[in-house]
Amino acid sequence: MSTLHLVLAITFGVLNLGSGIGAMVKLQQILPLMDGANVPQSMLVFPIGVLKAVGGIGLLVGLAGFPLVGTAAAAGLVLFWTCAVHTHVLANFWPKETVLTFTFLASSIALLALDPAW
Repeated sequence: MSTLHLVLAITFGVLNLGSGIGAMVKLQQILPLMDGANVPQSMLVFPIGVLKAVGGIGLLVGLAGFPLVGTAAAAGLVLFWTCAVHTHVLANFWPKETVLTFTFLASSIALLALDPAW
């Protein structure tokens, strides 16, 4: 396992978990972004919050000796963040926070590309 993969997996595992928890508790900062992207707030807990949290946990579990779980989590997060970008494209909604969406997508792609289970 490379040092880069280790740092990315820990960093973005924790960040995805935190982002998922933030969505599940419906942080007030998230609500206008959901409205702007035409995503119902009822989707914040499930699927959005749960998928991000499970993906983050999966990345961390992958480091704890279950590399295929980490691989699956990285692949799932690539799909999740690709759908998030697609949602922004459909809504033509580009707030400054959108840079985080692209950052999470890029990190998920990097984690999958650097995955030691390959």
